[in-house]
Order: sequence, then structure tokens, then C-alpha cells
Amino acid sequence: MPRVWDVPVHDSTRVRDARVAAEHAAALASLDERRTAAAALVATELATNLLKHAGGGRLLVDVVDPPALTGGRNAARLVQLAAVDHGPGIPDLAAARRDGFSTSRSLGAGLGTCARLADDFGLHSVPGRGTVALARVGDAARGAAGGGPDPVAAVRAGGVNVPFGEAEYSGDAWAWVRAEDRVTLMLADGLGHGPEAARASAAAVEALRGAAHLTPAEALRRLDAALGGTRGAAVAVAQVDTRAGRLRFAGIGNIGARLREGGVWRPLLSRPGIVGVHRPTTVREEETAWTDDRLLILHSDGLPSRWTPPSDDCLAAADPAVTAAVTIRDASSSARPVRDDTAVAVLTPTPPDHP
Repeated sequence: MPRVWDVPVHDSTRVRDARVAAEHAAALASLDERRTAAAALVATELATNLLKHAGGGRLLVDVVDPPALTGGRNAARLVQLAAVDHGPGIPDLAAARRDGFSTSRSLGAGLGTCARLADDFGLHSVPGRGTVALARVGDAARGAAGGGPDPVAAVRAGGVNVPFGEAEYSGDAWAWVRAEDRVTLMLADGLGHGPEAARASAAAVEALRGAAHLTPAEALRRLDAALGGTRGAAVAVAQVDTRAGRLRFAGIGNIGARLREGGVWRPLLSRPGIVGVHRPTTVREEETAWTDDRLLILHSDGLPSRWTPPSDDCLAAADPAVTAAVTIRDASSSARPVRDDTAVAVLTPTPPDHP
């Protein structure tokens, strides 16, 4: 089931909780001792930064799929650590990432250390709105890919999952898979929240692993059979054919989908129903071009119904999980927390200059 650690960091005692959460996630991801220590240190630095520079925030620890499915196979999973706050923000991001930079008379090694230790590191901050710092730690040797250019590397995906009420399990889950030149992103929201909702969304993730070769509509039919006997889930599936440059989408239930085309956002529509309980007889597939200016956001109903998509120009080239975390941060606040399990998954082209 989608185990997520939501650690509120409002005093120094929670720094240890952040480190322990990272160690548990590393065990779940089967990291070795060296990479487990790296994940624990990154968690410690991120939690400490929340206290020093933002007056507190939350650290979300999860085990996720890699942001790029290359090498002809689905790579090993990684520990993802996302520090989210509504603090004063960072006016100079480039300086903040350098060792020795500090605004609190500390050694200033926190973000630089995180960037060096992590497989991926992303940072987004706007003065007055807050900061998102995100790191992924995996087994670099095990996940290494070889061979020539891979068209699937031109697409990235990432997500953030927030369990309701700091519960151990989230009823939401996201995953993505590949089959040859096609990549498929799915977001599932098990009905309600708690362990039974988590079982439904976990069943959807497991079924998706065997449905990578199917179209979104066909995959939903496969998932409907797999979720029989669970309480069911709302599910959306988006697939990019990297050779043809086409995006296909289909959904059942109240998973929201927003696609940005040329700077303009528009919704992609799902059919009413519940996968595993009440699937509509026909599932409509929407198809459109997938080009370098596209960005797709899938989200569960934990977001407010009238949330505003992010408008920051820099997010076009940002890590997709950073975009997901910014979306959740800006749709909530410490006074208006998320109202249910809340997951956001983002699909985006890989910037040309991305390593």
C-alpha cells in the first residue's frame, strides 16, 4: 500500500522523526547502508532548514518511481523527500545552493549537501509564498541505464502524495510505466481514506504494471477487473507516444486533469463512475498533440475545487515532482490544510539541457 510519511516540522524534536522516516523509506526501497545514510542525512538537512529559515513546514517522505523510465525497463524505486513551507522564500536560489551561503549564521552547508548526496535535487522558491526543496535518493549503480539515445527520456513524470491527517497510508497513489516508446501515467484515488482506500489504489498500481502496452481506455478496463473486491477508486490514465508525439487520456471518477498548451490551461474530462465498482459501458479517450510546450497535471479531489494551476515560468523546466509540490503548497496553507488524501502527478517534456 502507498506508505507515506508526513512529518510536520515545527520544533527541533521533529528533526529526528524526519531522519527515522527516511530510514524506513530507504528500507522499503531496498537501499544499501550507504544510500540509506545519504537519505537520512538529506532528511535531517531539509528538516533543519525548515526550522531555521521558514519557521517550520512539513517533510513528505515517499518511495516513488524514477522521474525518467529509460534503459528499456522500469528502474528501481527511489526515496523522495519533499520539504514544503509557507515561509518568507529565498530571494537568490543560486546562492542558496552554494556551500557557505547562510542567512541564519550557520555553516550554510544544508542545500549544497542535499544536492550532492541526492540523485535528483530541485528547488523552487518565491518571496512571500514559500519554498519547495525536493530530493530523491536511490541506488545509482542499480538504476544506471546503458545504450544509445532513448526517446522515452524526452518525457518526465513525478508526484507528491499527502495522507489525510498525517495517517500512515494514503488512499491515493500514482505510478507510471513504459512499453517500448509509450509511457503511461496513472493517478488513483481509493474511495474515502485509510487502509481500505489504500488497498484499492495499491491494486490499481499493481494492475498498471501489467497494462503498460494498453491504451488508456483499455488499461481502465483491465484495472476495473483488478479492483473488483475493493471499495473501488477514481482513476485517470494519460499516455504519451513519444515516437508519434501524441497524448491520450481517459479517466473514470473525480480525478482532475489540466493540460497546458501554449501557456493556456484546459481541463481533460473523465467519465462518471468508480473503477472496480461501477465502470461506465464506454470510456471516451481524448487525444491531442504532445509537444515541448505541454505540461499535464493530474490531481485527486484533496485539492480545492477551484485551485489555480501554477503560473511560474520556471516550472516549465522544473522537476515534475517540484511542480506537484508547488501545486499542493499553493492550494493550501497552515490555516487551510488539505481536506483529504491529496496526490498530484505531473507529466512534462524533459528540457533540452537536462542531463
